[in-house]
Amino acid sequence: MSGKGRFNQRCNLLVLLALILLLPLPARAGKMHRYEYVFPDNSIYVYDIDNRGALVKHVSVPTSTGVRGAVASAATGMLYISYGGNRIGGSLLKYNLMTDEVVWTRHYPFGVDSMSVSPDGNTIYMPTGEASTGGIWKVIDADSGDVTTSIDSRGIGPHNTVVSPDGSRAYLGPRYSNYLVVASTRTNHVIRKIGPVGGARGVRPFTINGAENLAFITVSGFLGFQVGNIGTGRILYTVPVRGFPTHGGAPSSPSHGISLSPDEREVYLIDSISHYVHVFDVTGLPESPPRQVADIRLRGSLSHNESPCAYNCVKYGWLHHSRDGRYVFVGDSGDVIDTRLRKTAMTLPAMANSRTQIEINFEDGAPLPTWAMNNRSSIGNRAPTVPSSAFSAAACTSPSN
Repeated sequence: MSGKGRFNQRCNLLVLLALILLLPLPARAGKMHRYEYVFPDNSIYVYDIDNRGALVKHVSVPTSTGVRGAVASAATGMLYISYGGNRIGGSLLKYNLMTDEVVWTRHYPFGVDSMSVSPDGNTIYMPTGEASTGGIWKVIDADSGDVTTSIDSRGIGPHNTVVSPDGSRAYLGPRYSNYLVVASTRTNHVIRKIGPVGGARGVRPFTINGAENLAFITVSGFLGFQVGNIGTGRILYTVPVRGFPTHGGAPSSPSHGISLSPDEREVYLIDSISHYVHVFDVTGLPESPPRQVADIRLRGSLSHNESPCAYNCVKYGWLHHSRDGRYVFVGDSGDVIDTRLRKTAMTLPAMANSRTQIEINFEDGAPLPTWAMNNRSSIGNRAPTVPSSAFSAAACTSPSN
């Protein structure tokens, strides 16, 4: 084959690869099945997102002492549920998603809370609980459940966690700290703090965008959220909810739930005072502040749980987008919002009394889940583009000889 022929063959292969990368995942392989996993105490409920939220199965698990968080790994096919004390006496359950079996449970002297797992599924970053007087996150081997080291956030009340999409950073939210903390997962040391935030007593639910230059942070005692510059650590904007009461609802955190859409165009925010979800256009960031563009009334109540109540007796709420951005799931109310219609499209009964839920996707014939949430918060993730190297001048320029 001539040099020009080899060149054309190489270029055609690169173009074919680029086209494959641009195709939606279901078009490249088997049929995709999307499920919402919901975790009330003692249970796992699985709902079919593509079949109007039909209940697929219910599994009993030994998490009777209060579920704190849940994560899953598509790399390993394992699901993890934290439960128990949020100061001392916390536990972690490992569950095989392919066999529907509990692999192990581990009990710890420290508390547990809303953790995150690394992209490779090997490491769990576990906050030691919002009621803890320290600021420690335990680094746990996901295979064995053993603690390998710790990260000291230097805050108080380790509560919520997000591991970055590339696994290089862990974002740590101490409840009683006025700073969102960023740690390196290579050194397990703090490398940056974002703040100080406003509000009464510190950082509550938060998320980040895909480029990791913006953080969206809710704070105690404030109906609204703040936008932080991750690179500089400065707060860029404080964004209140307009036109709604600012007192009442959840006693310490009326906006206990925030989600950034996968295309990073909108933020959805809980309002437990008025039982609404508010929508903000964030396309102007960082040059201009978010704009409140919609207010969606929830069917479910965010007032209180059914009586008697042993745990999570106050409904704070929580929410996340579906991977494709079509739906927003609202914990503690049960609503599933259609983001195109801006109204509730379906309700998931188990989610009416649980603020812990994640999406996990399966593909026909695949040995492991195709995709799973590695924490309870939706992280922004703009639609992937073809790598520039696929169409580089060097790759598709005719050879000189």
